[in-house]
Order: sequence, then C-alpha cells, then structure tokens
Amino acid sequence: MSDEQVTIQTRDGACPAHVLTPAAEGAWPAVIFYMDGVGIRPTVIEMARRLAANGYVVLVPDMFYRYGPYAPFDPKAVFAEGFRKVIGPLMATTGNDKAASDTEGFLAYLDTRKDVAGSKIGTVGFCMGGGMAITAAGTFPDRVAAAISFHGGYLASDADTSPHLLAPKIKADVYVAGADDDDSYPPEMAERLTKAFDEAGVTYKAEIYPGALHGWMKPDFPVYNEVAAERGWREMLALFKRTLG
Repeated sequence: MSDEQVTIQTRDGACPAHVLTPAAEGAWPAVIFYMDGVGIRPTVIEMARRLAANGYVVLVPDMFYRYGPYAPFDPKAVFAEGFRKVIGPLMATTGNDKAASDTEGFLAYLDTRKDVAGSKIGTVGFCMGGGMAITAAGTFPDRVAAAISFHGGYLASDADTSPHLLAPKIKADVYVAGADDDDSYPPEMAERLTKAFDEAGVTYKAEIYPGALHGWMKPDFPVYNEVAAERGWREMLALFKRTLG
C-alpha cells in the first residue's frame, strides 16, 4: 500500500495532500476524500488507506492549507478544550466555495496520474467535508459519478454556499448519512435537502442513522460507533463499486 505525499497547486496556493493507492500495480478509479474539521491526522490516513485497499486511488487534500502548517490534533483533546476555540481559526480559512475552487486543481492533478483509470471520480466527505463532497458533485457534474456525505452539517442552509442549491446541476449518485439528534443537520434541514434533490431529479439515498452522533464514522472521535461506521463503509463501497467499478 502506497502513501505518497504531494503538493497540489490551486488558485490560492500550494495544498499538501496524501495519495493512497492499492498495493498491486495497475490503474484504478479515483476518489477525493474531504477531511473533517479536526484536520489531517493518522486516523484520516488510515481510513483513506482502507478505501484504497478496496481498489481506488484516494486523494486526501489538506483543506486547511490556507491557514498554514499545523501539528496533528488529538480529537479528544480538541473537544475537551472546545472545538470552536481550537479549530475555529482553521475552519475559517475554508468552506464549500473554496473547496469547489480547490477541486479544480485536485482534478487536474488526478488527470496527470497514470494509475488513475478513467475521468469519472467519486467524492466522500465527513462532517465539514460532507458538504464539500456534494458541492464538488454540483460544481463538476461531468466528472463526479458518486458523492457521499457522512454526518455532514449545514447541507441545506440559508447560506449562498449551501450544497442543496447545486442540486439542479448534480449528475452523480448521492448518498447522505445523517447523525441522529444533530444540531448541524436537524430533521427540517434533512427534509429541505431531500426536497431539493427530488425537485432536481437527483439519484440519491438519504438516511439518518439512529443512535449515531455527529462524527460516528471516525475511530478517534469520542462518539465513534463501530456498528454504524461499518454500515457506512458498506454503503460507501457499494456505491463506489456500482458507479466507478
């Protein structure tokens, strides 16, 4: 299994990224993995490695590159000290609109790799990255074949950058897995999102995972839920296999 560290040029600067590939030689479909708000750290890379082992070139860009270098965070310490206090300054440097712009560079980079098969890609995002994954699908509809959001927040908000506004442009198959009792994705927001998808004719599956809290997919989060996480992995791998091969 290869973990290559690269730098990708975007419109706003140089974005560090990891590229995880299967152990065998060959060419595979690509997936862009949009991180959660705690940033790049060993757990994120391990998750990307697991995805790569299933037959994908997985690009994990550091969406906090505009902030500058930072040491890996320990999620438990972050939540104990106060998430917004610690992570807020980094999160302020990115967002769905900036991710859309960055993805142009990510796609251009993937197009240079000989181990990437085809032009269609998948996107997957967690927490903060969930909205980015859907935004990428709406911004690059001819490139993104599948988009997945796990415990993504503010997917159908009043913001100009809300992902649901891009529904008419989305051609990808979309999977949205929401957390139970999540202030960043309450039932009325989930309904607003699915209404936008229905009106736009998006092919999608949207679910709420009972008992799973915001961040349940991440093994280093205090709220990690192994049963729910494995369900999420099954859904993710099935969708990517169906749409990307």
